[in-house]
Amino acid sequence: MLIERLNTDFEHKDDRGTLVQLVRKGYSQINVITSKSGVFRGGHFHKLNTEAFYIIEGKCIVTARKDGAEERQEFSAGDFFRVGPYVSHDFDYVEDTVLVSMYSLGVELDDGKMDSFVMESK
Repeated sequence: MLIERLNTDFEHKDDRGTLVQLVRKGYSQINVITSKSGVFRGGHFHKLNTEAFYIIEGKCIVTARKDGAEERQEFSAGDFFRVGPYVSHDFDYVEDTVLVSMYSLGVELDDGKMDSFVMESK
């Protein structure tokens, strides 16, 4: 399995609204990403980082690749998933989308090097 679906740690909903706790620990960098419908992003992997994603709104198709295997899944609001090190991941946004991405170590490492690598074309 290249893409692992996750459960949130905690969710609370009442007449005031909702609170969704994604995680309590384990991630060092957290980003909020917006993408317009029809946009394609990704085509990269991380050697050290595990990266998790939570879709706030919208819809995207994620394609993951590693060692000749390929997996493709559709995600929409409320879905939570992760990809591990050396798993290349692409996002095809089929709707305007807002998502959270979380890195276990952060893309910029303590030594200043970047843990983000573009997939080589064949």
